Amino acid sequence: MAKKVSAKARAAARKQRDKWKTKRWYTIRAPRNPWEFKKIGETIGESDEHIMGRVYEMTQQEFSGDFTKMHVILRFRVTECVGQDALTTFIGHHHQTDHIRRQIRRYRGKVDDVVDVVSTDGYLVRLKPLIITQKRVQTSIKQAMRAKARELIVAFAAKATYAKIQTQILDGSMEEEIRKAVKPIYPVKSVAIRKSQLLQEGVVTEKGKTLDEIHAEEARSDAEIKAKKAAALASAMADEEDEEGEDAPSILDAAEAMEPASEKTEAPAEEAAPEEAAPAEEAAPAADVDHSSMTVAELKELLKAAGKPVSGKKADLIARLNE
Repeated sequence: MAKKVSAKARAAARKQRDKWKTKRWYTIRAPRNPWEFKKIGETIGESDEHIMGRVYEMTQQEFSGDFTKMHVILRFRVTECVGQDALTTFIGHHHQTDHIRRQIRRYRGKVDDVVDVVSTDGYLVRLKPLIITQKRVQTSIKQAMRAKARELIVAFAAKATYAKIQTQILDGSMEEEIRKAVKPIYPVKSVAIRKSQLLQEGVVTEKGKTLDEIHAEEARSDAEIKAKKAAALASAMADEEDEEGEDAPSILDAAEAMEPASEKTEAPAEEAAPEEAAPAEEAAPAADVDHSSMTVAELKELLKAAGKPVSGKKADLIARLNE
């Protein structure tokens, strides 16, 4: 009975469809406004339904290239699939816990708060500012700094869209404004929006480039990069050929250059005398000399005697002698 069950299991396993072959890759893109569908990653899934609702996390250093923001984690949720593109919504960020712990010391003061704000386009966002003072402070001073920071954040969000709130948080502009506001109350060590969270979505704006325009720009940039790489490769290969022609003569040229020297050394003194006694033949014009039958070494010797450059291939040397 056990053998029959195992045989059935093996048959069912053979008939089972490989789910991995049915999956496909999706390109994860940042929101249209203000990030213009920037590529931020890839994910795999069987269909659009499996991709919807996924949360993708990445550091701000990977997102913008700012090394000082490597401790900031950005969170995006997939809300729509268009072909192979998974469009997302920015749902918040947070600072890594170990980074926050390094800021807090026993002799310093910590002022934190939770502020819920509504943007002009109807997005409900929760912000958590964190202020670290130079020294330990009294509770009354903490309350004054907390109230000042809350007032500034609420006033700013009441006049800004959700896209502007994102940029102000990530580029540090909001943190700098809070620092300037609370600094007169007590000197501060650092100010940070340690966490943001999207609680409710609002009106989606249609500002910014469309997905088709972004695809066209990416195709143009890819074509330009490929053309530059091909041109650089072609120039590098041409430089290598020129260097080989100048500095590394072929084995046949080297052998031809060695043959006349051996014949001269083995020739008797009687044969050498007529060559020395006939300078008129050597003084023949260059146009009557067959340079193509000469070796590269001989051509270079003639060019050196004429005070001309000796670089290049054999054809270049012959053309230079015939000038």
